[in-house]
Amino acid sequence: MDVEYDVIVLGTGLKECILSGLLSVDRLKVLHMDRNDYYGGDSTSLNLNQLWKRFKGEETPPAHIGASRDYNVDMVPKFMMANGALVRVLIHTGVTKYLSFKAVDGSYVFNKSKIHKVPSTDMEALKSPLMGLFEKRRAGKFFLYVQDYKENDPSTHKGYDLTKMTTKELISKYGLDDNTIDFIGHAVALHKDDNYLTEPAIDTVKRMKLYAESVARFQGGSPYIYPLYGLGELPQGFARLSAVYGGTYMLNKPECTVKFDDEGKVCGVTSEGETAKCKKVVCDPSYVPDKVRKIGKVFRAIAIMSHPIPNTAESHSVQIIIPQKQLGRKSDMYVFCCSYSHNVASKGKFIAFVSAQAESENPEVELKPGIDLLGPVDELFIDTYDRYEPANDPSSDNCFISTSYDATTHFESTVMDVLSLYTKITGKMVDLSVDLSAASAAEDDF
Repeated sequence: MDVEYDVIVLGTGLKECILSGLLSVDRLKVLHMDRNDYYGGDSTSLNLNQLWKRFKGEETPPAHIGASRDYNVDMVPKFMMANGALVRVLIHTGVTKYLSFKAVDGSYVFNKSKIHKVPSTDMEALKSPLMGLFEKRRAGKFFLYVQDYKENDPSTHKGYDLTKMTTKELISKYGLDDNTIDFIGHAVALHKDDNYLTEPAIDTVKRMKLYAESVARFQGGSPYIYPLYGLGELPQGFARLSAVYGGTYMLNKPECTVKFDDEGKVCGVTSEGETAKCKKVVCDPSYVPDKVRKIGKVFRAIAIMSHPIPNTAESHSVQIIIPQKQLGRKSDMYVFCCSYSHNVASKGKFIAFVSAQAESENPEVELKPGIDLLGPVDELFIDTYDRYEPANDPSSDNCFISTSYDATTHFESTVMDVLSLYTKITGKMVDLSVDLSAASAAEDDF
């Protein structure tokens, strides 16, 4: 390891792999290391044998569940917004050529003790029991305002300054009731809790526009897409991108230790008695436990089933959001389901997840409202993990640490963390208007 690298990346979670790919494309000399012998880190996908080993020791899965190789069970299950930041990053880096995607069948919300489809067409909206007739008219006017709103065109603002007006103040202009506000804020704008109501309305309007654009993109039953064979393909796709641009990968490197010089700045990484020199380190929180702070815990139930989730129109892939108010919680609960139709389970089998930010010490009891929506399950596993965020100043020590994955079942907050880290590392924004795959193809012609 005599070479000095611009950046050493530790951990092959999705965030770290995206950054490794983007930095390699920038022609930085990147070394990517992981203590594990597989890609994905905490966000890896497990086959059935690995799942049983993780949660039940050495026990062999029962034969009726299916073949181990048929399963790709994500440890951090998340759908992608069809027009969201991750899809834009995938397209503009050309990583899409390593992956195949399929639309998600439906997006649902739990309201008044029932599961309701989040309307994806005008006809669905007209028939939806989520609102009464007069409330639909009021909501329709609000949705029209959001649809027509253009940040750089004051004529579409109706005199409202959304950078100063709170979401609550904007919604009050349209006289919407609490259930409608709950539905819009959590199932459409995808806020994790009710804090958004006192924050500037511009964020909620942008989120609603993204939702509508994503629904329109594939004209399916939801705004989401999901890769065939699960999310484990994503880190490997970005790893391939990094390799194409000269990045070096080393898996199964135990005890990776970040080294700092006398001024407290990163100077290298040591593993197995060898030190690789570098100017900057990018890593997940597990590699630098003394530079992070705990910010909570995630509870997650993983269920293997032989049927779709009841009351979801036999959907093979679905998200259900349970807003905090519906359960008297401080944050939302999420239900995520996919199946053999996305090549993540044996024929006829479904995998469902129930996730929440922990608000107690008892995951089984806390997740019960979501688990109860699943119907009969063949197998049920409970997973818990602590969440951490950086507590250091990367501008002084050149150590750039990602934040642990949250309980949400979509990728927007994940990619915002990646783009923020990229800017801190390079001093510039990711230019998603440049098609890097086209640039790469042009280079190959020379």
